[in-house]
Amino acid sequence: MKSILPDGLSRRAVADAVRRALREDIGAGDLTTRRVIPAKCSGVGIIRAKERLVVAGLPVARLVFRQVDPRVTFKLLRQEGSRVPRGAGVARVEGPAGSILTAERTALNFLQHLSGIATYTSGCVAKAGRDCAVRDTRKTHPGLRDLEKYAVRVGGGENHRFRLDDGILIKHNHWRLAGGVGASVGRARRARGRGRSLPIQVEVSTLSDLREALDAGADSVLLDNLSPLEIRRALELARGQIQVEVSGGITQACLRRFVALRPDAVSLGALTHSAPWVDLSLRLEAAKR
Repeated sequence: MKSILPDGLSRRAVADAVRRALREDIGAGDLTTRRVIPAKCSGVGIIRAKERLVVAGLPVARLVFRQVDPRVTFKLLRQEGSRVPRGAGVARVEGPAGSILTAERTALNFLQHLSGIATYTSGCVAKAGRDCAVRDTRKTHPGLRDLEKYAVRVGGGENHRFRLDDGILIKHNHWRLAGGVGASVGRARRARGRGRSLPIQVEVSTLSDLREALDAGADSVLLDNLSPLEIRRALELARGQIQVEVSGGITQACLRRFVALRPDAVSLGALTHSAPWVDLSLRLEAAKR
């Protein structure tokens, strides 16, 4: 069977997430639907946006309906990642009404959450402009990282590390235990010959930390929780020598203040942990015979 998921999403991971979500919602069975809806009743409905949004998660919603009942058809009315005006339909579902009702909440939960992330990310990317990358963090909901980081990409953002095994980011707790910024960067550099050669990024919060990182040969720095004035001074020191990323409490509301300082990138945990859900709904009608 050909995958219904876009490139960059693990079919197994998404299928597992959908199974867990359906099991959580359905439990031993949809009692209301079983007792109220005739078994032979067919339904048809449109999933509509109730506000302006960037839609993400349509392939996941389709998989939800497919796992509940392969007889349910799911037709895209908008392409994944498109900007959708209020009132517009994004998908049409048709099939056994009971199955649609059982799958409805889980499908909408994925759509509203992922579209919320994509919409919020898109707004951040627009504010950041072309010269500053907008990146996410590992502050994701347990079990949903693949999907949430996918939604960031749909919204035009970039993914930072997916897992601890695909990048080196020396954080404060690392270098405090390893003898300081310079010592920890040195350890990481020496270890390059024993495995994959990965860029070394180090988290710093003072100009003294930054100088240590520069002297030790770090590939990039993450300026964490610095004031705009401190960031400006750090950028004056580091510009042209090393890539500089800024993080720490940044949201869409204050993003322009940090972008104006001209870092190479900003990272926002808010993309995945605080993006508000958007509003979508499904109105189901009896299918005409």
